[in-house]
Amino acid sequence: MPEHQQRQITDEQFHDATLIWDYHQMGHELRPSSAAIGLGSHDLGVASAATDLYRTGLFPVVVFSGGNSPTTRARFPRGEAVHYREHALGLGMPDEAILVEPRAANTGQNITFSRELLAEAGVEVDSLLLISKPYMERRSYATCRKLWPEVEVVCASEPLELDDYIKSIGDEKLVLDMLVGDLQRVIEYPKLGFAVEQDVPGDVHDAFERLLRAGFDGRLIGA
Repeated sequence: MPEHQQRQITDEQFHDATLIWDYHQMGHELRPSSAAIGLGSHDLGVASAATDLYRTGLFPVVVFSGGNSPTTRARFPRGEAVHYREHALGLGMPDEAILVEPRAANTGQNITFSRELLAEAGVEVDSLLLISKPYMERRSYATCRKLWPEVEVVCASEPLELDDYIKSIGDEKLVLDMLVGDLQRVIEYPKLGFAVEQDVPGDVHDAFERLLRAGFDGRLIGA
C-alpha cells in the first residue's frame, strides 16, 4: 500500500497507528544469543525473520513455539510451530537448528514451554533472542522479563514499516485492531501478573484512546 491515498483509514488514524506501531518495537541492538524463540502467531514473517537472523550467526538454535488459536487454526491447521518449521526449512534453515514446541496457546506459555524444551535439549541459556511480529516485540519482552528474569533478552522482528505490514496482511482494520489490542495487553497484563510494567508515553496512550473510540476494538482482551 505505497500510496497514502489508497488507505481506507483517515490520515489521523494512520498517524495514531504509527505512534503505537513504533512504540511496540523495542529498537534493540542485535547481538549473539544462546538461543532464539520464534513466537507463534498468524504471521509466517516470524519464521522468515528467524531464518535471516540465523544466517547471520546470532544464535545456534531456535524454538518455534505455538499450537493453535481461533485466529490461526484455519491458516495453520497443524499448529503454528509446525508451519513455522516447514517455512524455515523451505528457506534453508537446517533442521538441526530447530526445536518445535507445539502446545503453547499464549505468550506466557511460549516462554515457559520453550524454556523447558531448551533445558531438555541441554541448551544452556543466559541470553535470548525473541522473534515476533513487529507489533508484539514490547509485549513479548515484558512477558519474558516477568517469567525468565535471569536471561538477557533482545527482541527482533521483520524490518517492516506499518504501510508494508498492512499490505502484507491485506486488512487495515485487522492490523489496527491488533495494534490496539496488543497495547491494551501491555497496559493491563502487569496488573494480572503476566508481564513487567512498561512506560506508555502520553501521546501513545492518547492515540490508543482515539483508535478505541473510532471502533478499532476487535482484538481487545476478551473480544
